[in-house]
Amino acid sequence: MNLAFKHLIPEDFDDTSRVWIYQADRRFTMQEALQIEAMLDGFVEQWNTHGTPVKGFATMFFGQFIVLMADESGATVSGCSTDSSVRLIKSIEQTFQVALFNRQLLGFVMKDNIQLLPLAQLSYAVEHGFVTRDTLYFNNTVQTKAELQEKWMIPAGNSWLSGKFAQQPA
Repeated sequence: MNLAFKHLIPEDFDDTSRVWIYQADRRFTMQEALQIEAMLDGFVEQWNTHGTPVKGFATMFFGQFIVLMADESGATVSGCSTDSSVRLIKSIEQTFQVALFNRQLLGFVMKDNIQLLPLAQLSYAVEHGFVTRDTLYFNNTVQTKAELQEKWMIPAGNSWLSGKFAQQPA
């Protein structure tokens, strides 16, 4: 699986640009992905904060992650403009019958595929070696462009999950 994505992130956005990542509970079909990309493009074109256009970016990575980015070096994203992005994501959820706000699903790269694991099953997966401290984890809590580039896909042992590997050798 090709995990390269950094070249798709706009270079002209400040490293402090705000980022929101929404992980789908399933992979989108190609037709769905094309429709969603059109919805994201339409949203970014009209994204405003108090009447000022937001320098925004939106895309889908790996057919399963929707990433929104706002460069606030020119205009700060207000609560209303953030709410409008949440409405977009909820619309995508309804249209495509998919969950995008389930923070209890953890995304990993396992056997060259993206696998989702319910948080409740993490201890079992670690105990049985399905997830190790070296397993790539999608840290969807990143908040800036710089963090997206450097801390989104990281070994699970370098994330907030590190305590789960106390019994595994380093």
